[in-house]
Amino acid sequence: MSLGLAAFLACAGFAHAEEPTDAPKESMFQAGKSYFSRASDRLVDSVSEKSESLINQAMSVIGVRYRWNAELPQSGLDGSSFVAYVFKDKLGFLLPNKSTQMSQVGKPITRDDLQPGDLVFFNTMRLTFSHVGIYVGDNKFIHSPSKGASVRVDDLSSVYWDRRFDGARRLDSGDALGGAERRELLDQINNIKRKPQSL
Repeated sequence: MSLGLAAFLACAGFAHAEEPTDAPKESMFQAGKSYFSRASDRLVDSVSEKSESLINQAMSVIGVRYRWNAELPQSGLDGSSFVAYVFKDKLGFLLPNKSTQMSQVGKPITRDDLQPGDLVFFNTMRLTFSHVGIYVGDNKFIHSPSKGASVRVDDLSSVYWDRRFDGARRLDSGDALGGAERRELLDQINNIKRKPQSL
């Protein structure tokens, strides 16, 4: 019994002697990295889920006819009202009524940084930001193009849309339904709405 105890103490002493003195700090650092990694993964998953839900909602409106200044799929949707309908229904975002106003909301991003759910803008009437759609991934976007057409998916790299691409904005905050960013977004919208219309 004493031999076993001696062997146990020897092993314990060996393990203790080999343990680095800064092990607690290292483990705390690793724990911190692990925590932030998990938090980051949850945020990415949250944004991804919201983007997926947004795209699914947009896809469900494919085939709805274009109708200028209409606000519901039952009556038809124009370019900006299509985007406003999808974002309000799935994320609770209250977007301005016009694509030119939408182009001032959210954060500008480059074409290379596009992610599903981002807004993409085009110059289709010799006016900047005169048309808007929702990026769905794989260089494609969904939109309500023009009179006589219906909601559909088009390719950003096609000659027509590539030449008219005007920029992109991102509206997906981590807490789209509340918090400081939502209040800031609503303030931006209210300020835009108060500005006199030039058209």
